Amino acid sequence: MSLATSTITDLRQKLTSREITSRDVLEDLARVIEQKNPDLGAYLGWDLEKALAEAESVDLTLPLGGIPIGIKDNINVLGEPCSCGSRMLAGTYRAPYDAGAISNLRKAGVVPFGRLNMDEFAMGSSTENSALALTRNPHDLSRIPGGSSGGSAAAVAGGIAIATLGSDTGGSIRQPAALCGCVGLKPTYGRVSRYGLVAFASSLDQIGPLTKTVADSALLLNSLCGKDERDSTSLSIPVPDFTAALGRDIKGLRIGLPREYFISGIHAGVSAAVNGAVKKLESLGAIPVEISLPHTDLGVSTYYIIAPAEASANLARFDGVRYGHRSAAATDLLEHYMMTREEGFGPEVKRRILLGTYVLSSGYYDAYYLKAQRARTLIRQDFEAAFAAVDIIVSPTSPAPAHKLGELKDNPLAAYLEDVFTIPVNLAGLPAISLPCGSVQAEGASLPVGIQLISKPLDEMTLLRVADALEHALDQTSGPV
Repeated sequence: MSLATSTITDLRQKLTSREITSRDVLEDLARVIEQKNPDLGAYLGWDLEKALAEAESVDLTLPLGGIPIGIKDNINVLGEPCSCGSRMLAGTYRAPYDAGAISNLRKAGVVPFGRLNMDEFAMGSSTENSALALTRNPHDLSRIPGGSSGGSAAAVAGGIAIATLGSDTGGSIRQPAALCGCVGLKPTYGRVSRYGLVAFASSLDQIGPLTKTVADSALLLNSLCGKDERDSTSLSIPVPDFTAALGRDIKGLRIGLPREYFISGIHAGVSAAVNGAVKKLESLGAIPVEISLPHTDLGVSTYYIIAPAEASANLARFDGVRYGHRSAAATDLLEHYMMTREEGFGPEVKRRILLGTYVLSSGYYDAYYLKAQRARTLIRQDFEAAFAAVDIIVSPTSPAPAHKLGELKDNPLAAYLEDVFTIPVNLAGLPAISLPCGSVQAEGASLPVGIQLISKPLDEMTLLRVADALEHALDQTSGPV
């Protein structure tokens, strides 16, 4: 079997015992990428020779020594392209520095390998908004992989990555992990440096891992976290050994079941799988508690005011003057700005810039943006009240399995609603994880279902403890398709 299908845990044992070398892993990984990526479209590119040169000097005694990790194409890696899935940056921009998360992973011995496809500037939940490639779900190539970290999830689930990094603004790690059938972890806001992550919505964005197992997520999180002076939102707090949460029982832990998250309208197969996972938690000694998150219905509308507003400001830097695409047809400065952005941005990015600019404009700021910030506070307070009664909150990750490519092309509102269970977590800055909990049958394909676990701020230890126990009880460890 290909080494590419291995977990980090398995590869580390083989590398440290000198059974294999980092070169063996990289060459095998490159071979399977060349075989499978034409169908999956997960990778935008990779540089084997550069990675092999880096691997030669890696200290295999480091915690992640010699492990290649795929990188979402909005995270800067020194000397590599960083297109954000957009014509605005494709072919014109190479990163002049490493993102904070990449620097931390290098210190742990990771070899960054491969750029992974994504919705343009992380705006989308299907990866269909990429201007550069079409990524497909490895369980059914006619379906979406989710997004915006669709390439990251498809690569892990498709057996062409050991593990990957994604970013999560409203569910962009957890939702594709659920639809592709792997583990996706969004840490507490501020746990991982955002320095070098191309900003979408700065108060919501967070980098996190997509892996085959919960244990692998814990290993990566150990090295990803830490204070970064270059990111003012990065938290100066001790980083525990997250792997210490693994293998522990969950007897007596209180599991919150929000009434607002277990509602009609969820796909029947998704409901059955998630309810089955809840029963499994009960069998492990966890105590189910019905709770309420009464402002859940405000989540999507609040997000689609705050996130586009921040995106409108963040994307103003893409003007064709400093870097990126530059229109060749413009005859004066104003025309240069307008034509560069018209040519460089895709339809979804333009839609969100227009929305964000509108809600920030004079006369509408108080009516929309300020009101959305107040609603955000209510959502956060809902979680605070709930966590006074429970240790973990459980929900479906996505209300339905992966839909067909193009199915929601002309219905952006329906696409936005696919993140109804993940968005509140970002608005509140909480940690959450999605892991496989079953499957549904659709037109001859077996499509994964993900369950979302949410914990208190900075309580990734409890989050990983419950996720690891559930993963082993369900025997849903992700494997290659």
